[in-house]
Amino acid sequence: MKIKHLALQQSTFVTVLLLFFLLTWLSGQINTNALVGTLKPLIETSTRCQTTALQNKEHLIVYAPSKNVASSLVQSLCEDAVVAKQYGEVVGFWGYRTSDSIEFVGKGIADLILAKNNIMSAFKAESTYNYQPIVGFPSYTAFFISAKEKPKINKQYFLGKRIGLLDYPTSRSGHILPKQTFKNLGVNLENLKITYASSHNELRDLLANGQVDLIASFWKDEDQLSFSKNYITPISDNIVGTRWYLKMQHENTDLLCAIQARLMTLSKLQTSPYFNHVEPYWGCDSGTNRVDYLGEQRDK
Repeated sequence: MKIKHLALQQSTFVTVLLLFFLLTWLSGQINTNALVGTLKPLIETSTRCQTTALQNKEHLIVYAPSKNVASSLVQSLCEDAVVAKQYGEVVGFWGYRTSDSIEFVGKGIADLILAKNNIMSAFKAESTYNYQPIVGFPSYTAFFISAKEKPKINKQYFLGKRIGLLDYPTSRSGHILPKQTFKNLGVNLENLKITYASSHNELRDLLANGQVDLIASFWKDEDQLSFSKNYITPISDNIVGTRWYLKMQHENTDLLCAIQARLMTLSKLQTSPYFNHVEPYWGCDSGTNRVDYLGEQRDK
């Protein structure tokens, strides 16, 4: 009887010990996963650097559409004397989709952000957080682009065609305007063969590989290497280009002019004819310390 009781005690002890190790392992896994979940987005989508003001705890937060843009801009701003007078660190975030910028705009997280004016308007970011445009890229035209013929803007033409669109509801050239065209023609989207892509480059790959008959996008000079300019049809012109916006909760004109100058300098280093052509929204006269808004002229 004693032997049986002793065996039972040993069995219970082993069971409790195993449960203890199991709970310890599970706890370690949960903590590890939580740590990885916290660090992974930070490591993959942000960069930071310190200014010369090492004791200053203020952060200048930047949001850009790509890692290269964010990294080069953050480094440039860290080297700026005006930025160093106000911030101890510059932190840059990036995202490759329009949807990635929505939280930064909607919650006013970014101090400096590259965004489309329709997104800023949708979230009333300019009135809510006083985001002000400081430099802007040129307006452009949206096109239907084909590899083998000039697209026609009529209902019968689109029926049966394989059409490539961008999978972002905020994209004007790749989503909003082509769908608006279909609606105006009385074409039901359910009757169209639409393939959605995650980027304008992916749309071009679909067309070049013969997976779609036409795409909706903008036209750039290098497209002539793969497609014919005779086979493009405009959907809408004078689409406002993206802009860099600065959150101006104070009349911080020194910072505005310093950042604008840095953005203008960086744009000239871009190889793309579109991205190396930006217009300033502010006239900064260092001699008189006068800062004039030029936005009315830019938007005409």
